[in-house]
Amino acid sequence: MSFAPNRGLGVPIAEFNAAPKSPRVVVTGGSGKLGRSTVLDLVAHGWNVVNFDKAAPPKDGHQEVVFVRVDLEDMGQVMENLVEVDSRYRGVDAIVHLAALPAAGLEASSHQFRLNTMATYNILEASRKLGIKNLVLASSETLIGLPLDPWLPEYIPMDENSERRPESAYSLSKLVGEVMADQYCRWDPTTKIISLRFSNVLLPEDYARFESWQNNPKVRRWNLWGYIDARDGAQGIRKSLEYKTTGHHQYIIANNNTVMREPNSELLAKEFPGVPYKSTPGHNDTLLSIEKAKRELGYAPQFDWKP
Repeated sequence: MSFAPNRGLGVPIAEFNAAPKSPRVVVTGGSGKLGRSTVLDLVAHGWNVVNFDKAAPPKDGHQEVVFVRVDLEDMGQVMENLVEVDSRYRGVDAIVHLAALPAAGLEASSHQFRLNTMATYNILEASRKLGIKNLVLASSETLIGLPLDPWLPEYIPMDENSERRPESAYSLSKLVGEVMADQYCRWDPTTKIISLRFSNVLLPEDYARFESWQNNPKVRRWNLWGYIDARDGAQGIRKSLEYKTTGHHQYIIANNNTVMREPNSELLAKEFPGVPYKSTPGHNDTLLSIEKAKRELGYAPQFDWKP
């Protein structure tokens, strides 16, 4: 911490002490796949963004975004960096917690579970201590029983009422995160925490692979052929920050359609025979329902893998 906070950077005292012109949000994991899109979207919509990550962002990123290298397993670092870092900023209004070891099977299970749950606890506890009451957490579609092998869903499309059924250390860590969010909102009913159950996050350059599984739907059967374009994921995050409510709320965030051209009715007849299916209006509409996010958050996916 600097005891002469404005001199090193030449910031006028009046400007340093003035209220920020736009709300400040910390994005943990802002250098990652979803994080980069989130930072860009929030900056474009007037947010003052601070990126907490272990990895530096790409050099072509926004120069006005403050990057702070943070170990989220260290509560001391989390607390101090949420207050200020040497006068580069002071205080934050909201937090988007994306940082995690993503997906199952990429790390030792115990390591992945410990890191993901400890980082989430530290963010929630530091926010409670500092009075930060607007939080968005990255949860996961895997929380509701994905991958769907050998387990079958109770019904399709799956939605927020589908049974929470973690099948890996990764998805278990996401369940623990949601349970913690429940309790933090119980402790302080004025807090808002939104857990977004993201589908498989993809970038535009990933769409070239989609043709490879059109004749083999089993490749993407595991998550009901769902996906989320990182840019639409970022929109869901922004809409969550803007949503005026209190308490803990969960939403599935996916794109409007599946990754397949084959109609849902034909896919499900082959891959999930006997599972109750409520027909979707469109032949390829997402089978991970986003109706709640559309209705309550105003979420409206803009991007599509199909040309």
